[in-house]
This record gives sequence, structure tokens and C-alpha cells, in this order.
Amino acid sequence: MTDASPALLMYAAADVARVAGDHAMRFFGAGVDVETKGDGSPVTVADRGAEQVARAWIETRFPGDGILGEEFGLTRGDAPRRWVLDPIDGTKTFVRGVPLWGTLVACVEGDTVLAGAAYFPAVREMVAAAPGEGCWWNGARARVSDVASLDRAMVLTTDPKFGHRPERRDAWRALEDAALLSRSWADCYGYLLVATGRAEVMVDAIVGDWDTAPLLPIIEEAGGAFTTWDGRRTAFGGDAIATNGALAAEARRVLGRG
Repeated sequence: MTDASPALLMYAAADVARVAGDHAMRFFGAGVDVETKGDGSPVTVADRGAEQVARAWIETRFPGDGILGEEFGLTRGDAPRRWVLDPIDGTKTFVRGVPLWGTLVACVEGDTVLAGAAYFPAVREMVAAAPGEGCWWNGARARVSDVASLDRAMVLTTDPKFGHRPERRDAWRALEDAALLSRSWADCYGYLLVATGRAEVMVDAIVGDWDTAPLLPIIEEAGGAFTTWDGRRTAFGGDAIATNGALAAEARRVLGRG
């Protein structure tokens, strides 16, 4: 399917995310063993199994495409189009029985994201988007909020201690001081809340490509803004700021990135 339309790729990304996420859900709350990878992050049989299921789905339907997954690396790296997979975004909370984890899938060509999906099996939410096709949340159009001042906004981050980038801790504190509410509903769930109008700002100081590739079209097609901390519009920058449209400039100013 080399000439697949954006809409088809969006539906495909959602299907992959659902198949992989439902596989991971079989292990949720079951007390799986946790291993530690070389980078210090956790991994379980659920992560690996979900990625294998996703890879099998893609291999059957898009056999010429590349695949980049968090657990099994890159396949067919010279392919023009590739699928980017995070089978469980939020493994640390997954193993503790917290339901706010998700399965992330993107289809990309070069540095352009063609479609993205995020599926949250434990809370039964799916959001998917492609450029020009809109952002869809459980089958309905998703929109960011219209909150236009930080003193009325909810701001989110995965780790308020910013353990990997402690120099950004003061910037986060300035943002939460300016906001009405701050919470650390972690990982991809925070981006879902921004895309669906339930929060206004989500920031992360360190992310992988599989974390962010699906999120750029999801946030943008919902009417928001998605950039790196230095203001670049990219899904592959290693960190992320996602906002509704009205607060994009103000949030970056307060973070010292405006």
C-alpha cells in the first residue's frame, strides 16, 4: 500500500494501536516481572509481546515499510515510509496498576508524520489523527480548549522533578505557579488531555521518537501547537511542549522558551 491515503494510514495506525494495546491489557494488573534495560528503563513481557503483535500486523499489510519500535529497534531502515511503535508508554505506572498508560503508533516518511494514534485500553480511549483529516477521539472530533490565560489553565508534566533535565525544573515551577492547576498525569495521557480540551499544556524534558511521533498530528489536528523546548515544530526533537492554540506563546514565554 505505497500510495495509501492519509485517512487510510490514520485508520491503520489506530488499528495497530488497538491490537497491540489490547494484547498488553491482558497483562495489566497481573503482576508481571519487570526487567531493566541498558538505559535504566523498565520492560516487561507485555511491552515485548505488544510490539511483536504490532509488527506482525504491519508486516502483513505494509510489507515494504520500515518499522522502528522501542523494544526491537529498526527493521528495513532504508524504506521511505516507516512505522514507529511504543507498545506501552508508561511502563513504570503500568506495572503499578495505574490505568493511564497508552500504546502509541505513528506512520512517518522522513521527518514528516503521516498519521498517529494513541490508545488507552484501561480507560477505553482512542485518539487518532492525520494532517488534513482532523483528530478523532473515540469516533468524535477532538478539539483543544479555548482557555486563553494561564491563570485559568491546567498544566501537566510526566515528572515534576525533571530528573533527567533538572535545569528545567525552575522553568516548570514558573509555569505551574502561573497556572490555575498543575498535575503530573504522566506520559502520553497528558497529551490526550490537551488534545481533547481537558488540559491546556503538557511538557516533557526528555522523550524518544516513539513517544512523540504520534503526538504531533494529534495535537495539531485538534487545534493545538506541538514543538520542542527550543520552539521547533518537529516530532523528533528529544523533548516536547504541547499546548492549546491560545496559550502556545504565553506558555513558552513563561517557560523561558518564547
